[in-house]
Amino acid sequence: MTRLLTVMGSGETAPTMVKAHREVVERLGSPPVHGLLLDTPFGFQMNAAELAAKAVTYFHDSVGAELEIAGLRSAADMTGPGGDALVARLAAAEFVFAGPGSPTYALRQWRDTLLPSMLAEKLAHGGAVTFASAAALTLGVVTVPVYEIYKVGEEPRWVDGLDLLGPLGLHVALIPHYDNAEGGTHDTRFCYLGEERLALLEQSLPDDVFVLGVDEHTALFLDFESGVARVTGRSGITVRGRGRSVRLEAGEEVPIARLPELAREIATGGSAPGPASPSAPRPTGAGPSGTKASLTAPAGSPLLEAILRREEEFRTARVAADATGMARAALGLEEDLWAWRADTLQSDEADRGRAALRVMIGQLGELAVGGTRPPADVFGPFVDLALELRDAARRDRRFGEADSVRERLTALGVEVHDTPDGSSWSAPRSSDGPNGPGATP
Repeated sequence: MTRLLTVMGSGETAPTMVKAHREVVERLGSPPVHGLLLDTPFGFQMNAAELAAKAVTYFHDSVGAELEIAGLRSAADMTGPGGDALVARLAAAEFVFAGPGSPTYALRQWRDTLLPSMLAEKLAHGGAVTFASAAALTLGVVTVPVYEIYKVGEEPRWVDGLDLLGPLGLHVALIPHYDNAEGGTHDTRFCYLGEERLALLEQSLPDDVFVLGVDEHTALFLDFESGVARVTGRSGITVRGRGRSVRLEAGEEVPIARLPELAREIATGGSAPGPASPSAPRPTGAGPSGTKASLTAPAGSPLLEAILRREEEFRTARVAADATGMARAALGLEEDLWAWRADTLQSDEADRGRAALRVMIGQLGELAVGGTRPPADVFGPFVDLALELRDAARRDRRFGEADSVRERLTALGVEVHDTPDGSSWSAPRSSDGPNGPGATP
């Protein structure tokens, strides 16, 4: 099972990160791999549609993956009428990608929606999440309001992040663009904070929270299934505690559990020897106690497990054109939700389940109109009979009658092909399957 978080410091749609993106896609199985682009971080920009389209083109042309634009530019897009469909697409996406923009804007839109819990669900139960630049800033316990500090001149401060990594054992303030040098004569490292501001902010971090910096055009793979953290790309990452730091360069890897250990060692004045030197033991994924306990994601309640199982049952039945199986999955989910009605959930899993159920009912409604069988399979025998009668009319030189049959079929969307061996026909290809008997491709 893939449980992979990829954090990119920058360059998420640049040639420098193509190899990293391809590695993520290859981990997810045979192509085509389908992902979802979260356009929220730049959703406030006037060129948001253009930025999203460029990312889709980049993944198609350079990475070999198909990205669908979420259309989640504000919280209203997820809580409004189209929210259920967006939840369904997010649940079905093999990987989720988000990149540049404003971290504080993204957090305001995401915080009171299902999105944070669904991202955590992918890291806990299977899936890949790639967050870069502004989106990467949102992953930690706290984040930096970059625009407000660097552009507006507000006082340096932390704001609450999504803390997707905390339940996975990493209590961090995640800072991309860590080695930025755009300032030239002034310090723009550490995502435009510079040393003075970062040192000030670092003093207010809780004792168990450390800074995790990711350089530009660099990717950090956090594989929660194997328990390994690996660096790739142009530069490296930095683990920083109380002003002291240690680096892992591209090509190095350590157990994920080693990252907070390094932070504690350097924060308390330890030497923090090379964490991934050639002589170091190969990563095993074991935490300080020799087990994987600190790396194992929370399993979630049995209700979430049931929701995921019912969604998979529904998708499988849909692919098989099994309307009865689809209904059975929807009814099963309704039973699960009913059984959990009295539980005092401290999460939004019940809302997640209700959204999934509404999506299932909507898809069943669509099938009630069009049916599960390809239309050509249904009317094919009748077309064949009409063509047999037409061929008989042609043999008897009743050409007016034969032409009338052809015209009526054409009006119904059936294209008739006359050959020396007789007549054949074709119809528009259905999205649910191939054309019926007698049809030509």
